[in-house]
Amino acid sequence: MAASGLALRRNTAPMDRRLRAVDGLYADVPYSYAAIAPAGSTVFTAGACPLDEDGRVVAPGDVEEQARVAIRNLLAVLDAAGCGAGDVVKTTVYVASSDRADLATAWREVERAFGSDGPPGTLLGVAVLGWPDQLFEIEAVATLPG
Repeated sequence: MAASGLALRRNTAPMDRRLRAVDGLYADVPYSYAAIAPAGSTVFTAGACPLDEDGRVVAPGDVEEQARVAIRNLLAVLDAAGCGAGDVVKTTVYVASSDRADLATAWREVERAFGSDGPPGTLLGVAVLGWPDQLFEIEAVATLPG
């Protein structure tokens, strides 16, 4: 039972998303341009933050560890909604840094969770995120089988 009181379906297998390359666009990119999801319910997550169970930001100053914790939190949210990493059709990743090395570090953790052939994703370097000392946030769109 979800916190809202709604019962959520459990998914036992990843959905059958189709990842698409696009003719005329640069083909040697480390991501998919689009994912086509089959009919079913769509799950939109809030941004998952690198917070522990007491609401404290973990690992201030450490993009890699914050990414791991936030992704673990995202996967817990997806599980509660009845889906998992294989059901994600889009991610958006925010890194509070203008250093491309920090963005690359964060993206390696995203690929570790979703695979290098994972869903389309957007990676953004931003000035600041919502929690003090927060460097990483990730949100996802996923689908449940129909």
